[in-house]
Parts: sequence; structure tokens; C-alpha cells
Amino acid sequence: MIGLKAPPETVEPKDILAGLEVEAVSHEVGKYLRLLCKHNGYVLEQIFSPLVCHGADFLAQLRSFAKRCITKHCNHHYRGFLQTQRKLIDKEAEVKAKTLLYAYRVAMTGVHLLETGEVEPHLPTLNERFKMPYIPELIARKAAAEFGPLTGLDVAFHRAELDKWEQRLDDAFTASTLPENAPIEELHEFLVDLRLTNDSRPA
Repeated sequence: MIGLKAPPETVEPKDILAGLEVEAVSHEVGKYLRLLCKHNGYVLEQIFSPLVCHGADFLAQLRSFAKRCITKHCNHHYRGFLQTQRKLIDKEAEVKAKTLLYAYRVAMTGVHLLETGEVEPHLPTLNERFKMPYIPELIARKAAAEFGPLTGLDVAFHRAELDKWEQRLDDAFTASTLPENAPIEELHEFLVDLRLTNDSRPA
């Protein structure tokens, strides 16, 4: 942090444990807060995840700032993610339930965030609100066969549904009353204080 050579800001270890590939991503706290300021849905979902292994005290401090980083421009993250998933659907010779579920998940998460100011990435929980009858069926198909294809009729139906969700995301963005920007100055002060405190911890 203070020398001529800056340390790596992101570390991505990978390994094989019990025959399974395991990977993780860890960011230096400054980079993490910069991402948080940029309407980054990935970072918000990590911060508000109910699954916490370590650093609960630090996370409690961070969440108080992160709530104010939920902005209407988070729409760009979720809309871009949705379009990426739709391109994957168009490229697949046989569309998979898994790919469709990703597309629905990001669309619903984005709409829910813009309409309520809450970060909720869990699809079954989202569907308790939106009540889309095809979601439980897709989840069941994925559980039965991780990469199971769908029929042509299913694909046409889901493409039409995703058109509606994309429009709904645009409408939610237009109507959103969420703030435009994150509290950058306050996050800057938080980071400086964190780095100067003897018991500071990385994110």
C-alpha cells in the first residue's frame, strides 16, 4: 500500500477438495469499496448475503453504508446481466433450465431492488412475491438434470416471458425513487479510518 509496487487487489485461489473444484475471490478493501460505489449488484448481493463465515462485526459496519449504495443505477448491472444470459440462451443448441433460471433470477432481483430498495438474490424467495408458476417447474427440472434441455415450445414461451421481464425492469428503473449515487465521501472516510486503525480487518 505504501511502496512503489502496489500489491494485487484481487486474489482468486482455486483447488480441488474432496474431488470437487473449489474457488474463491477476495478483493483488497479499497477495491471492494470502489466496486460498491459503482452500483455493483454482485458486491451488494455478497454484503447482504445471510451466509456469513467470518467478519460479522466488520460486515455490520459495511452494511450500514451498503444500504445507501442501493441506487437506481444498479439497474445497469441487472439489465446487462440479463442481456448476457439471453445471448447464452440464443447460442445454446438446446436451452437449459439452468440458463433460464439465471435469467429470471437477475431480472427479478433487479425489479425487486428498484421497487423496494432491498437486495434479494434468492429466486424461490423472490417468487413468493412475483408468483410466476413456471419458476418451481424450472427449479425442479434443474434439480433433476443440471443441464437438462427444454422443448422448443418451452423455449418460445420463455423468450416471450423474458421480453416482459426486460420491459418490467426498464419500467421499474423509470419509476424508481432510489438515490442516484452512493455516499462516496463517507465511504472514503470509512476506508481511511479502517486503514489507520490498529485492529482493522480486510473485507
